[in-house]
Amino acid sequence: MDALGPEALTGRELVALLVGSGGRRASALGIADDVLASVAGSLRTLGSVSPSVIAAIPGVGMATGARIAAALELGRRASAEIRHPGDRVRGPRDVFDRMEPRLRDLPQEEFHALLLSARHSVIREVFITRGILDASLIHPREVFRPAITQSAAAIILVHNHPSGDPTPSAEDRAVTKQLSAVGRTVGIGIVDHVVIGDGRFVSLADNGGLE
Repeated sequence: MDALGPEALTGRELVALLVGSGGRRASALGIADDVLASVAGSLRTLGSVSPSVIAAIPGVGMATGARIAAALELGRRASAEIRHPGDRVRGPRDVFDRMEPRLRDLPQEEFHALLLSARHSVIREVFITRGILDASLIHPREVFRPAITQSAAAIILVHNHPSGDPTPSAEDRAVTKQLSAVGRTVGIGIVDHVVIGDGRFVSLADNGGLE
């Protein structure tokens, strides 16, 4: 690997590096084969699997399962960061392009806010909550406190649907209307709420969801 770099390795070999030395029952490559077989050879699917599920594979264990999950999460974050460092947001497609690499394979919903300048450049991305979106559990201060601190002019909400279907739910619409009302009060508008699915997205601004 030193001569050619990690890009020269197969997915199997990269997983084997994370596994380490293996054990008495199987080599690192053998355990990597078992890990990949559990997800039909798909690294994307592996990235959506809980570390505890990976850890249950014989020869893996909790430490290695967490290491594999962390490596895949770093890859997701690097992909989003390198491709879109503080870009100006011109519409929901820009939001999708920015956030889809980070959110597409997660096993549960994550709710984020993009804080925007007056020219709609991203000032900061804020993680709000993880789990099923529920208006009763989303407190406006978690969204607007960082927006006020960062002197944001506007906010775009974004979250994923692990099912792959980005059709907004009734709770998605309720959260959007709740936060839009608060935004009008404090003078920091919610300009969109983009729901990300598998290769698809829905903009609530384009579907009357901000009214």
